[in-house]
This record gives sequence, C-alpha cells and structure tokens, in this order.
Amino acid sequence: MRCTHLLIGVAMMAGGSLMAQAPMPQQTPVGPTARPGMPGQNPNMTDRMPDVTGEAMTKVDDNKFAREAAMGGLTEVALGKLAEQKGGNEAVRQFGQRMVEDHTKANDQLKSVASAQSIKIPDELDGKHQAMVNKLSKLSGAAFDKAYAKDMVKDHEQDVRDFKQEAQGGNNPAVKSFAAKTLPVLEQHLALAKDLHNGKSQSDNADRAQQ
Repeated sequence: MRCTHLLIGVAMMAGGSLMAQAPMPQQTPVGPTARPGMPGQNPNMTDRMPDVTGEAMTKVDDNKFAREAAMGGLTEVALGKLAEQKGGNEAVRQFGQRMVEDHTKANDQLKSVASAQSIKIPDELDGKHQAMVNKLSKLSGAAFDKAYAKDMVKDHEQDVRDFKQEAQGGNNPAVKSFAAKTLPVLEQHLALAKDLHNGKSQSDNADRAQQ
C-alpha cells in the first residue's frame, strides 16, 4: 500500500510539472484593439482598408489655371464681339455683349492678380483659339447663333469645372480667391448659354442677360 501511495504522488508531481511547461494558447484580440494582420483576422482585410492618404485627390496647378483662364477669357471676348456683329437674334447679340463686358472685367482682375504673383499669362490668342474665332467669323444669322450657342455651353461647362476646382483646392490664396469670386458669374453664363442652345425665347434670354 505504501508503494502504491508513493507512485501516485510521483505521478501527480510529474503532471504538475508538465502543466507548468505547457504554453498558454494565444488569444485572439477582439474589439477596438484588433488590428489588420493580427491573429484571428482575415489577412485580406488590409486590402479593403480605404485609402486616406489623399493621393487620389486631383492636384491643382495655380499657374496653369491662371494661364488657361486668361486664354479662355480672351477667347470669350473675341467671340462675344462676333456675336454682337453676326448674331441672328437679339438674345444672341445681348449675350455676346454680356460676354464682352464680364470677361473683360475678369481678364483685368486676373492680370492684376497674375502680376502681383509673378505669374506670366497670355495677352493674345494662340493659334488654336484664333482658329475657333476664325471659324465662327465665317457664319452669320441663324447658322452663327446655333454654332455660337453650342460652343458657349461647352466652353462654360469646362470653365465652371476648372474654376470650381481652383476655388476649392487652389494653393495660391490670391488665385484661389479670384476663382471663387468669378465662379458665380460663369455659372450664370452657363445657364444663359443653355437657354440659347435650347431655343428659349429671345425676350427671356435678353432679360436674363441684362440682370
């Protein structure tokens, strides 16, 4: 009997030693402390994490914007003068006059900003934009009205996008401010151009152009 008790005691001591040496199982983090790639999580979760680095955001080039805005403004003035001369109806002629007045004013403001910021901007049309003016100059009456209205919608849709992008994401405060102040005017121009393109009445367009 004493031998039996001794063997049982030795076995219990050996079992306790083995339990002490056995490593504890690793626990899976749960709740807000869990991180992608930690044990227990789907390793593919890291592929689904949103990109918050901002690299996908469109970068704004203030100098390029100023140059393109200046060229666009010069073109609008030149085309507006054509509309005053060749427009087939009063609404188109009124719209052309509005373009000359508003874009001449905006061009002068941009020149002042560009000069203060040492940004070189064009003061005359390049070959591409002069060709656009020359093309329309060969039309008159209803044919001119249709082509001019179509171009004005397309041009001002692009203008609104560009000015909005600069106003929201520009890096140069002076250029950014110019874009923000000019944007509402361009949005008005776009609405008027769409009316012309959609054949709204002459009186409606003339009244809106004078507002």
